[in-house]
Amino acid sequence: MVAGLEIRELECFLVLADELHFGRTGERLYVSQSRVSQLIGSLERRVGARLVSRTSRSVRLTPLGQRFRASLRPAYDAMRAAVDETRDAARTVPGPLRVGFQGTADDRLLAAVTAFQDRHAGSSVEITEIPLSDPFGPVHRGEVDAAVVLLPVEEEGIVLGPVFSRHPQHLAISIRHPLAGCAEVSAEDLVDVPLISAAEPAGEYWRRAHAPATTPGGQPIPRGPAVSTLQEGVWLIAANRGGMLLCAPTAAYHRRRDVVDVPVAGLPETALGLVWHHDHENARIRAFAEVVAETVP
Repeated sequence: MVAGLEIRELECFLVLADELHFGRTGERLYVSQSRVSQLIGSLERRVGARLVSRTSRSVRLTPLGQRFRASLRPAYDAMRAAVDETRDAARTVPGPLRVGFQGTADDRLLAAVTAFQDRHAGSSVEITEIPLSDPFGPVHRGEVDAAVVLLPVEEEGIVLGPVFSRHPQHLAISIRHPLAGCAEVSAEDLVDVPLISAAEPAGEYWRRAHAPATTPGGQPIPRGPAVSTLQEGVWLIAANRGGMLLCAPTAAYHRRRDVVDVPVAGLPETALGLVWHHDHENARIRAFAEVVAETVP
């Protein structure tokens, strides 16, 4: 509404000014003839004067109506053009998309990137690693448009898109650790492993999800060092300073001669999710999320 005027009333007046016929105006606007009369009558009451002269034989604009039409038409056309231009921009996909990831951009994520670029000509994806200790900061600060992060997500303003890559948890430990020779360990065995966790600014809830303070049975788990990157954590594991809970693919990717990964029974699976900031959402992000949901198991 502008200065008390309803957009629908203005649109109806302009169509009637073109058609000079209430029936045809209603057909163009997909409303009844009586509704056209109501809209024009409401507009005339708002401006305080007659804009249309109607008889049983003809419809014409009053002199004031003619002046109003001449002034209104350019402004209305400019407004419609602005709306159409903005809508088109919101629907446009081509252009760069900055996607952050934690740890490893594996072949599944790269397959989604390729599929997105193949589907949307002129689009491109820039992949950048984000710190283990700051999974949501780059999204909040606009350094990336979207990010692939470990769940859970409990951040204000952050939208969680497709969830994928659910995997059992493994314990990455030094070959010198007493549990290194086990084929599998229980979640209760974590009482013997100081867990290396992400450092701040990652939220407490997120850090504890990946380095819990207690076992499912309520026994305390020793707290190990806090790290900013996954590679720092791997170095500390190799030095037998503690262990890390990792999803199976990440543990396999970072496997080395002095580090082993052992499946852990009794812990929930890990999962990844594509996230972005609500205020920065656009068609490009939505299109990429759609491709990820279709291509990444």
